[in-house]
Amino acid sequence: MSKEIGAIEVHQFSCLSDNYGFLVHEPQSGETACIDTPETAPIMAALDEKGWKLTQIWNTHHHYDHAGNNEEIKRLTGCTITGPAGEADKIPAIDRAVDDGDVVSLGALEARILNVGGHTLGHIAYHMDGHAFVGDSLFALGCGRVFEGTMAQMWGSLQKLTALPDGTKIYCAHEYTAGNAAFAVTIDPENEALKQRIAEIGRLREQGLPTVPTEITLERATNPFLRAGDGAVQAHLNMQGAAAVDVFAEIRQRKDNF
Repeated sequence: MSKEIGAIEVHQFSCLSDNYGFLVHEPQSGETACIDTPETAPIMAALDEKGWKLTQIWNTHHHYDHAGNNEEIKRLTGCTITGPAGEADKIPAIDRAVDDGDVVSLGALEARILNVGGHTLGHIAYHMDGHAFVGDSLFALGCGRVFEGTMAQMWGSLQKLTALPDGTKIYCAHEYTAGNAAFAVTIDPENEALKQRIAEIGRLREQGLPTVPTEITLERATNPFLRAGDGAVQAHLNMQGAAAVDVFAEIRQRKDNF
């Protein structure tokens, strides 16, 4: 699946059991970046299908299904690798380490780095002109497990993503949406926008279609992890008036045990 971003093209494809791969192509320069390296063969096949030469890998975090094929793909393509400074020692074959506020270029395209640690300590996202590649920090109707960071760190990271401009497309790395929807309705059962979205997710998945990318305005309205400060969510959890970070921690713990 490919879509144009002005002069930029994003090609999305499946990897492993539920990962997505993304190629970002800037036609003026001919440069192409791969967002993470979940699986070599599908990435190379996508490059062949599009007729693009890979020049960069942009890693979001160190987990194997995101950086585990760096060395092989770098050997096959000669690309350079950018990854999170906080995890530079865990990113295979990294060439450039970046952190919050840094900028990476792909031809005429510039992407701003957001530090969205929590799932892993140094996790980063790449934001460019209405599009954000967020790895495992934010999912459609979900967020990443807090494996290495703290709940407060993860909540702060989600606030950075929530603050992205209306309409920003969110390219998350897994097709988790149907499972996330089943949980979301237990936290926010009276949310009409969520009910409508769950019906649409069911239609998409019945047709074998992806639910990614999602969009930040939709996530704000329906994703329970972004709605920890909402009165209806707090009331349903009997946490009226609690700090949003504490409500988020409760929601994350419930999802871990769901």
